[in-house]
Amino acid sequence: MANTAEIMEKDQRVRELLRAKGLKGVLLKRQANFSWLTAGRINLIGIATELGGTSLLITENAKYVISTNIEASRMIEEEEVEKLGYVVKTFPWYDDQEAAIAKELVGGGALGCDMPYPETVPVAEDVVRLRFSFTPGEIERYRWLGEKVARAAEETMLDTRRGEKECEVIGRLSAKLWKDRIDPIGVMGAADDRIARFRHSIPMERSIDRIFMLSVNARKGGLVVCLTRFVHFGTVPASLQAQYEANVYVDCVLMAHTRPGTPAREVFQKGIEAYRDRGFPEEWKLHHQGGPIGYQPRDYRAHFKTPEIVAENQPFCWNPSITGTKSEDTILATSHGPEIITPTVLYPTLSMEVAGIRFVRPAILEK
Repeated sequence: MANTAEIMEKDQRVRELLRAKGLKGVLLKRQANFSWLTAGRINLIGIATELGGTSLLITENAKYVISTNIEASRMIEEEEVEKLGYVVKTFPWYDDQEAAIAKELVGGGALGCDMPYPETVPVAEDVVRLRFSFTPGEIERYRWLGEKVARAAEETMLDTRRGEKECEVIGRLSAKLWKDRIDPIGVMGAADDRIARFRHSIPMERSIDRIFMLSVNARKGGLVVCLTRFVHFGTVPASLQAQYEANVYVDCVLMAHTRPGTPAREVFQKGIEAYRDRGFPEEWKLHHQGGPIGYQPRDYRAHFKTPEIVAENQPFCWNPSITGTKSEDTILATSHGPEIITPTVLYPTLSMEVAGIRFVRPAILEK
């Protein structure tokens, strides 16, 4: 059973949004928002879908799950939504009544929605902002997930063999994650020259000869973490080692400056300066640098005009890259400094100090 305080806190955030926007209710159709508001329940059917199989309706004084007859029983029996205070409203799968039910329940008042929907006020970005600051319960679940995914990724790379296909490696990682019902919602795997040729190198059937890069976005109970790891067969060349360490330095600069109360655009600027300081002034232009994570792979991608401010206990994942290398781990922005959520568990490490903070990060694994 979810922490009661967490559920109450999130209900309060949504109802404060209702008052601020002059709404009588808000309809939440995205699976990320369902998992957030129910403290980790799942309403999706396919793991690649953005919309859930059921919707939540939050009004000033009540909250509902609106569902077809197909999903209603599982919502009650397995997700236990009634124990969270939800009233389940059901309609036949062949007669879409969701909009009519929502309209009736809000009594004709203004209704917000987290996606384009007839006769509603768009509040998608407003709801995302409600998710920024994690509760203690979320932090506890997030730490568990980060360690699990990091261990699975590093075990996978320790077992990787020269001559193995990129897709085979990712398949083994996916199997490890699924043992704990963790969804591999975004995976990348690149061997040798594909790492430098494509910033988004989806796993193909290329056989690994010299070096392999694995990246994964993994989700459980709505929460998403992200990381990247490398394995090299034979001694890592000095030039590659120097570039990788420069890349990790840029990442650590971004992490070190991700402080509550800091504009995200200022953190982004610090990253650009770090690229320049390490002799790679143009590389940031070749790929986005990441941003906040949590219930989506990224809530937004930070840039020069990003208006958002880093929140207390907000997760971030920066992903700076220099052609042929990348550095990426999930952190939590706290008043005491960044907490790495996807720690180095089994890998060799490298240490560096940035802005007075000592970082321990994954090195390139040599085999």
